[in-house]
Amino acid sequence: IFNTLGGASMNKSDLVNAISSNSDLSRSDAAKALDATVAAITSALAAGDQVSVVGFGSFKTSKRAARSGRNPQTGETIQIAAATLPRFSPGKALKTAVNGS
Repeated sequence: IFNTLGGASMNKSDLVNAISSNSDLSRSDAAKALDATVAAITSALAAGDQVSVVGFGSFKTSKRAARSGRNPQTGETIQIAAATLPRFSPGKALKTAVNGS
């Protein structure tokens, strides 16, 4: 999959086009496949599960504790709520491909 924008970021439409051109899927089928993949990963993470795609990477969640912060405009101390955040860890094949090795 090559980015046709010359180094700029790839958006969803570009990704759908790349999936379609590298497979036997139409653009609409590629869009449905991408949407289904994102939905499956999202629902698994929301349930607290980890998603691993061998060679690509792993999606998981991590918890961030509540903490005190500061409002930069007023200098007032505020409380920032605890949160569960999605995380991605790239796999070895992805790291190798990105680094050109």
